[in-house]
Amino acid sequence: MRAVLGAGDTKLKVEQLSFYYGKNQALKDVSFEIPERRITAIIGPSGCGKSTLLRVFNRMYDLIPSARAGGKVLLDGEDVVTTRKLLELRQKVGMVFQRPSPFPMSIRDNVAFAPRLLGWSSSRVKEVVRQSLERAALWDEVNDRLEAPATSLSGGQQQRLAIARCLAVSPEVILMDEPCSALDPVATLKIEDLMAELMRDYTIVIVTHNMQQAARVSDYTAFMLMNPEGRYGELIEFAPTANLFNQPQDQRTEAYITGRFG
Repeated sequence: MRAVLGAGDTKLKVEQLSFYYGKNQALKDVSFEIPERRITAIIGPSGCGKSTLLRVFNRMYDLIPSARAGGKVLLDGEDVVTTRKLLELRQKVGMVFQRPSPFPMSIRDNVAFAPRLLGWSSSRVKEVVRQSLERAALWDEVNDRLEAPATSLSGGQQQRLAIARCLAVSPEVILMDEPCSALDPVATLKIEDLMAELMRDYTIVIVTHNMQQAARVSDYTAFMLMNPEGRYGELIEFAPTANLFNQPQDQRTEAYITGRFG
């Protein structure tokens, strides 16, 4: 499935992507194009490979010895699957997980952690801490307690801290795996508003079980499903979000979004 009309430049191009955990196939022949500086949602029932697909985009599967990918994922034309420039890739493609995971250190040190590892100067690190917290809509809430433990923040604040930590190394793509599933409605709204702001400068890909959230925040939606034998996940439909929810082209998509299964 190609990028849809009016989507703008392609940031990530997925071509015939298959994925395996050992002998077990998790994805088969997934192809679609993710447009730049837009929010793309990936929806589908549990176990259909949504999070696996997300993890291919920055090669997180390298941490699993038996995992391997086939096909291509082109980031600005360079294949993620075969690249050896993993540090560069993970600077370009950041990740925000389902549950906030602050490091056991101060708020400041959480954001400064990666820039310091990269050898940035102290003045540059200081500036990027402030900028990242501002971009994550957290600066006004924490600027007077940057030395406080990050674990002292609320769940919603911790998730925005995780986003600030991701922003600190100037990524081009931000992957979000169920970023609001552990948050209350107020904190969820703040994250959704933040995504709308960040979309101006970043390409965002979000996995969500919440179809209402996908409809609210995303410009494009990919619907995934297990194949009939339950052996692997596959892409069923990719379209502008309004089209996919209002005029789905596949009966399986319609059945899922109307609650008849999944």
